[in-house]
Amino acid sequence: MALYSDKVMDHFRNPRNVGAIEDADAIGEVGNAKCGDIMKIYLKIENDIIVDVKFETFGCGSAIASSSMATELIKGKPLSEALNLTNKAVTEALDGLPAHKIHCSVLAEQAIKSALKDYYTRNNIEYDHDLIPDDVECAHCHD
Repeated sequence: MALYSDKVMDHFRNPRNVGAIEDADAIGEVGNAKCGDIMKIYLKIENDIIVDVKFETFGCGSAIASSSMATELIKGKPLSEALNLTNKAVTEALDGLPAHKIHCSVLAEQAIKSALKDYYTRNNIEYDHDLIPDDVECAHCHD
């Protein structure tokens, strides 16, 4: 059995939505250079819909694939759907990740939540602190 699914390899070799959005409505960054994974998510939002999303990830193939898939899962979606994206959904969409790489999908979820928090904060919009914790960060990086 292969360590990585065909979908993981495809999103690693041909990542979708790579880059930055210069006039982004929201930016979220999570990770830690010490652990080697850093994700930055840029959102362009119109009428509560994510009309564009880009990412920059410094990390392993699983981190890149998770970032790519996560952006695909939220592009064109309402903010409420993006807010409910879970690392499990990212992992499932990639047809699985090895157990020691699940933290990459968690990082993707956290990067999106960090960007949404940035959007809500910039626009003085109340948000559910249970869905977006005040300290969105990579727990794996602190192990």
